[in-house]
Amino acid sequence: MRPVAEPVLGLTVLDHVEARLAPDALVFSSGERAAIDAYFAARKAANPALWNGRVLLLVGHRFEGRRLVAHFGEADYAALLWLLGGERAHPRLRAGFAMGALRGADGGFVMIRMAAWTANAGRIYFAAGTPDLSDITPDGTVDLEGSVLREIAEETGLAAHELTLAPGWTALHDARRVALLREVRAGEEAGALAERIRRFGAGERRPEFDEVRVVRGPQDLAEGMSPLIRRYLAQAWHESK
Repeated sequence: MRPVAEPVLGLTVLDHVEARLAPDALVFSSGERAAIDAYFAARKAANPALWNGRVLLLVGHRFEGRRLVAHFGEADYAALLWLLGGERAHPRLRAGFAMGALRGADGGFVMIRMAAWTANAGRIYFAAGTPDLSDITPDGTVDLEGSVLREIAEETGLAAHELTLAPGWTALHDARRVALLREVRAGEEAGALAERIRRFGAGERRPEFDEVRVVRGPQDLAEGMSPLIRRYLAQAWHESK
């Protein structure tokens, strides 16, 4: 497959995100559907552990100063992978997801390296996931805060009552994605958090990560950290000065 160049990322600091289910169903053209299925078949052949579940994709969004209005539509995971890895960006659709930037009481960030069986094998991320149908509330809101806390619990074992969400979001966006990062503070220092997460992973039948890292400054940047992660960390360290 032809490699996809990493695009330039925009960064927008937000006070508020309004995320809702779009009123109309998301429908792909026959050509798009064929491309999605072919792309997923190739990814599945390379990694049989991939599972084509239901997710929410960003079908429309706009920035209004420090506010983001976003609308999501239901699709399959195959479509998400195609949006992120296909030959060209879609003219309208994006991958939209929320990520909890886990930070210890001493200021150190705690990150995980994704396991070999996952779609993002070897990438070093904060716990995150694409929103799915369980994140839709009865009034049609897409609960991104809830998505952040659920993903942290599923991937690290840390419960919501142990964590504090900082105010506001940082949006990192390009032609393929809108990533919404929210700092999540814990009462323990980063080293202790990392050890807890390692113990949690050791008790899982198939953990989503194979390594836990504490990141305190530029000296801790590593291969496997995407431009998105590096840009967010640089912004966070700049604000901490």
